[in-house]
Amino acid sequence: MLERNLEEKGFEMTYVDEVFDWVKEKNPGEKEFHQAVKEVLESLEPAIEKHPELKKHKMLERIVEPERQLMFRVPWQDDQGEIHVNRGFRVQFNSAIGPYKGGLRFHPSVYLGIIKFLGFEQVFKNALTGLAMGGGKGGSDFDPKGKSDIEVMRFCQSFMQELFRHIGPDCDVPAGDIGVGGREIGYLFGQYRKIMNQFHAGVLTGKGLDYGGSLIRPEATGYGCTYFVVEMLKDRGLDLKDKVCTVSGSGNVAQYTTEKINQLGGKVVTLSDSNGFIYDPDGVTFGEKFDFFLELKQIRRGRIKEYADKFNVDYYSNKRPWEIKCDIAFPSATQNEIEVNDAQTLIDNGVIAVGEGANMPSTIDAINLFLEAGVAFGPAKAANAGGVATSGLEMSQNSLRLAWEREEVDKRLHGIMVNIHKSARVAAEKYGAPGNLVVGANIAGFMKVARSMMAQGLI
Repeated sequence: MLERNLEEKGFEMTYVDEVFDWVKEKNPGEKEFHQAVKEVLESLEPAIEKHPELKKHKMLERIVEPERQLMFRVPWQDDQGEIHVNRGFRVQFNSAIGPYKGGLRFHPSVYLGIIKFLGFEQVFKNALTGLAMGGGKGGSDFDPKGKSDIEVMRFCQSFMQELFRHIGPDCDVPAGDIGVGGREIGYLFGQYRKIMNQFHAGVLTGKGLDYGGSLIRPEATGYGCTYFVVEMLKDRGLDLKDKVCTVSGSGNVAQYTTEKINQLGGKVVTLSDSNGFIYDPDGVTFGEKFDFFLELKQIRRGRIKEYADKFNVDYYSNKRPWEIKCDIAFPSATQNEIEVNDAQTLIDNGVIAVGEGANMPSTIDAINLFLEAGVAFGPAKAANAGGVATSGLEMSQNSLRLAWEREEVDKRLHGIMVNIHKSARVAAEKYGAPGNLVVGANIAGFMKVARSMMAQGLI
């Protein structure tokens, strides 16, 4: 179990418990960060027992504390001439194995606790890719929804006016996340280039193809999550063909998860946004349906209900899609979208696998239920690592001043996801939790970073 009541069961305080209490005391009110730390630390107990030097070097205390936290004012002017002030963040969490790497999130819910949870997760996710990338995350409580292109540009330029002094190709390389797509990355990159008077292509990833971006980068998180689920199914002698899949969200991750599931013979029956979800029992198939979905979200930035209206399928307002019977669930929207009741409903309906496309989309109690029920569970830091992996490949292409073909990038992405699954599975077996990819992914990522930190001294 990832969570337990020590007092009721009579356990003494362990090193892990002491560190977690210390984290809560030092970071009050940051519930998402507390959740991410708790999930990781408790799964590390087998590694702590096997490697006592980790406690001696205070590795847990060091790894839960960011190397640097930045918070800054972002003033901007709307089309009516009114001035607004938002708050910007960049948390540079750990650079032991490479420059800080992680996306920027623009969403009203953003505050320091969310950025810290995302940055903490990013440390281990990046380590699992096998690429030389540390972990960081950033963003703002700015909401790009409903804003004109000019308003978004003004905000991005103001945001970069402060961020530029803290990033660089060999220091910190941001990318996109919720609310930050190709449009926003373009505006951010343009302002960075203007300020620096230099073309540092590797300072941001997720760029347009015309100015240093990589093929497959937009698709990478969704493709990678699907590849990871395929590996989990292989362990059980199964494949994706004819499997009914529920996908949440309708942004970048959901779009390309849907595309790859279709390519591999599965059927996606749900998509969602913050207003509700659609249920299409015949599937969001290639052709008119999938093309309409992409045009709706990528170009018109409309609401998913329009899909239901267009194709005369069911729409459920203010609900999540987890009540729909499926073989595989792909939570691809946001954190904590699968709660314990949702997990139980999925289990009761016969779900065999869950692939986390979003960051921390399942609560700890929900994860426990899936593991207890024997559901193949792909945790986010492993299953959704395809995005940052391909960002790493974009950085490599920028350093080499060349661009790989689509097939080359996809082949490398697939290989990385296969290796991530293998690393998590092997670590789980080594540390006494066979089949538990939550434990395996956390330990595999943590040990790589911890070894690097110890080798580099007390810094």
